[in-house]
Amino acid sequence: MLVGLLRKLSIEDIRKIEEKFDEQFKALKHLYENTRDKNSFPLLVVLNALVSYQLNVKGELYWWEFAKYFSNREIRDEIGAIKHFLRNSKGNKRFINMKIGRLERIAVYKNFIKENYKNFYEDMVFFRDFLSRIMKQDKNAKTIVFAVKMFGYAMRIYTKKFIPYPFGIAIPLDARIKKITKKFTSEDPVEFWFSVAKKVKIPPLHIDSVLWNLYKNDSEKLKTILPEKFEILERIKNTIR
Repeated sequence: MLVGLLRKLSIEDIRKIEEKFDEQFKALKHLYENTRDKNSFPLLVVLNALVSYQLNVKGELYWWEFAKYFSNREIRDEIGAIKHFLRNSKGNKRFINMKIGRLERIAVYKNFIKENYKNFYEDMVFFRDFLSRIMKQDKNAKTIVFAVKMFGYAMRIYTKKFIPYPFGIAIPLDARIKKITKKFTSEDPVEFWFSVAKKVKIPPLHIDSVLWNLYKNDSEKLKTILPEKFEILERIKNTIR
């Protein structure tokens, strides 16, 4: 049933959900509009995504904390700025030393990342592999693929150009996705969503957006965004909850 419903959505439908409904996307847009150094913006987003785990608050609230903290703030050193933010964050208090260690691991590559924004955006699988190698994590690790997703959001805002996520990048396997997956299968969740993505012709990272934004949110808000698909979205929400 879920496959049949997802088939009724297009990438453009999901883009509207992401850009008009996803609080993380809206937080990033707010930050970009209020940042002093536009060129630091995508890097800051990637760095924050790499330490966005074991949060004290919901992810949406944390990303708004991040966006408001860096709005109108002068950034001379992105790594140092994120470290300072972490030490003072209300939503990200756990394993701070470990997270700072992750930032130090990627610090030497910060200029390389900034110089290759366009190349990484045009080949997000290459960016995924780059992060996986630098962070010494599996390419399907949650923080790695989540960092690619947030980088894609950031670059969409930064370049004003929409590039869909590749089919080869896994869905971020967090507690919510695991819970949803158990409703449909006992097989490996990452492989299950790769299989679904192939059937419905929607990349896993875009499926993630649908699942995340429908699972707990009031889909009534979507009536003004996708009125013609509202019934389908309601049925998806009822199916995954």
